[in-house]
Amino acid sequence: MQHSHRSWLIMADNDPTEKTESQLKALSEALETGTMQHARRMLNELRPAEIADLLESLPYAERNLLWDLVNPEKEGNVLLEVGDEVRATLIRDMPLEELVNATESMAVDDLADFIQSLPDKVTGEVLTSLDTQRRKRVEAVLSFPEDSAGGLMNTDTITVRSKVTLEVVLRYLQRLGELPNNTDNLIVTAGDNRYIGVLPLTTLLTSNPNSYVADVMSREIEAIPAATVDDSVARIFEDNDLLSAPVVDEDNRLLGRITIDDVVDVIRDEGDRSVMGRAGLNEEEDLFAPVVPSSRRRALWLGINLITAFMASWVVSNFEGTLEKVVAIAVLMNIVASMGGIAGTQTLTLVTRGLALGQVSRQNRNWLLSKELIVGLFNGVIWALVVGGIAFLWFKQANIGMVIAAAMIINLVVAAFSGAASPVILRKIGIDPAIAGSVVVTTVTDIVGLFVFLGMATIFLL
Repeated sequence: MQHSHRSWLIMADNDPTEKTESQLKALSEALETGTMQHARRMLNELRPAEIADLLESLPYAERNLLWDLVNPEKEGNVLLEVGDEVRATLIRDMPLEELVNATESMAVDDLADFIQSLPDKVTGEVLTSLDTQRRKRVEAVLSFPEDSAGGLMNTDTITVRSKVTLEVVLRYLQRLGELPNNTDNLIVTAGDNRYIGVLPLTTLLTSNPNSYVADVMSREIEAIPAATVDDSVARIFEDNDLLSAPVVDEDNRLLGRITIDDVVDVIRDEGDRSVMGRAGLNEEEDLFAPVVPSSRRRALWLGINLITAFMASWVVSNFEGTLEKVVAIAVLMNIVASMGGIAGTQTLTLVTRGLALGQVSRQNRNWLLSKELIVGLFNGVIWALVVGGIAFLWFKQANIGMVIAAAMIINLVVAAFSGAASPVILRKIGIDPAIAGSVVVTTVTDIVGLFVFLGMATIFLL
């Protein structure tokens, strides 16, 4: 048994890409041999994030079995680490008392996020179970949208006045005994709780204790308005290399603070949303979700894709005579649509990322559109020469080579335009370009590419 324990510790230090697989294998072996206590001990030696990774890597039945082995004092932190969909499956069968106990170790901002993921029927009961002060803090966070600075903030701030000495501040901290997680600054406020600046802990510890806070504090860190959207918060942290930042209301009164761990979650969620959105999926999609709900979620985008496919097929059906007389056109037409789709997706990805980072604005979007059109034209000419040459050598007909070359140029320019313009338009009308952009671009390039190629073939080859 001791040897097995040492092996487990070694596995935990493996390459991250292999760690989860090794941990699952070790746990499975322990469970198969019936050594439940050993499996429980192995599991609870892991960090909450590692346990969450294991849970997300298991089908429903095995996931519930493993969840039963998690120590109650760790349940809350593990629930915060798993995705929303997996969390829903875990808490579905948890008694109310167990849910309440799981929230005891959660920070206020984490607790607010957790409560929003609970079924409506238990949300009120969980809130009621909290003590008055903790409930007020949670309700303060819940009063703001989830994707705003107010929704991200924690209320566990330590404030000091500017007119006291550093010695007084040090004595105050000693009486507190501990500091909130990720505390790098103390927040300086006026008597009406208006934000003034911050007192870095490094400054507090290295300055003359007889100095006043007002003389050594920093006024460079600007407070973040509570209504600021989360991706803008992430950019503020990135641009200013912040570990934490105060959050204020419209009157510059301190509400709380945002810490770097919350910002990392925002960045990760945005990345997941971008990747999953291209396939029409939710970023919290459970890989091991049951068949029916998984099928239902994906059916919508399959249906939309089917509609666009029928539209492209309708375009082709209008040129049946051309296809019957010139077989080469049928062989080559997918090349035009495919190249346009790839070129459009490239532009779409760049512009969507630029929008997410705040790099695309009214001042530069016309220049960006012009640049992408020129890139599309440049690539169109190059690949038109390549494809046209291959078509000529293949079918021994110069007209076919010229037709597909011209169609290639036109479609790549159209692809560049749709890839650059569609995310801007989609965002303006309130649709996430990461989700809908690829559908729009693919539809445009398929229809335009096929129409131009077949239309030109009808005119010049018949």
